[in-house]
Amino acid sequence: MRSSSDRIGAGTRIVITGGGSGIGRLVALGAARKGAHVIVWDRDEAAARLVAHEAVEAGGRGNAVVVDLVDADAIELAAAETLMFGPVDVLINNAGVVSGKPLTELTAAQIELTMRVNAIAPMLVTRAFLPAMRDAGRGRVVTVASAAGFIGVAGQTDYAASKFAAVGFMESLRAELRKERSPITALTVAPFYIDTGMFEGVQSKVPALLPILSQAHVTTRILGAIESRATLLALPPLVRIVPAIKLLPTAVGDWVADALGLNEGMDGFTGRPSEAAGDTADRAGSR
Repeated sequence: MRSSSDRIGAGTRIVITGGGSGIGRLVALGAARKGAHVIVWDRDEAAARLVAHEAVEAGGRGNAVVVDLVDADAIELAAAETLMFGPVDVLINNAGVVSGKPLTELTAAQIELTMRVNAIAPMLVTRAFLPAMRDAGRGRVVTVASAAGFIGVAGQTDYAASKFAAVGFMESLRAELRKERSPITALTVAPFYIDTGMFEGVQSKVPALLPILSQAHVTTRILGAIESRATLLALPPLVRIVPAIKLLPTAVGDWVADALGLNEGMDGFTGRPSEAAGDTADRAGSR
């Protein structure tokens, strides 16, 4: 792509972390249908290879790169392997994990895993690809954060902390790129819960305002935002005004959050069985 406003098509090279399942897989296939070359990063080799194969069947190109995002050295090696295919036009930091437990029920290992996958990995992966993007004179960095990156709620102490970090990282990255007048652009995706299974069991008290998002809708919106000059994609639109709650007196802001049921949403959380084992997953609640 020559600029961030160009459309995804033949010749567009896209890297998607956590691309072996969920939203990552759907975005990969959606891009492949437009003719893109997608490089699927995942710790699950079989899943990554299957999506890469599906990308080819969808009309694009596909390759799989196996990488454990908690390993900084593995990220560097995976980036070097990926760059052998050529410069990356779009990097999508999509992989994520969620524990879904109160702070005192979390182990130190769970907290560290959440921070490494959700907060540290996007920085390390982006750092690995930025030099080549600069050399190519183009690039789009996308991080799938979460509405939890704007407001902390009960049951998400480690998750919200990691998403606040992801949002802050992208704000600073965008500022750095703007300061150096770089053609590289940055997009933060901040969705409410998505029905991928990562946040299985969560509920919305006011679904008319904060619906559980469908994977298909989120995929379409992410692909559209990548092709635009958007810097933030918040889903649903109400998420955009969540930061305004922080401008209210604390007691009032807490009342609004409680009225929206934000602190009850995780009460029925079960998640995927693999989450307890610490597997990386797609950005479901995203999200």
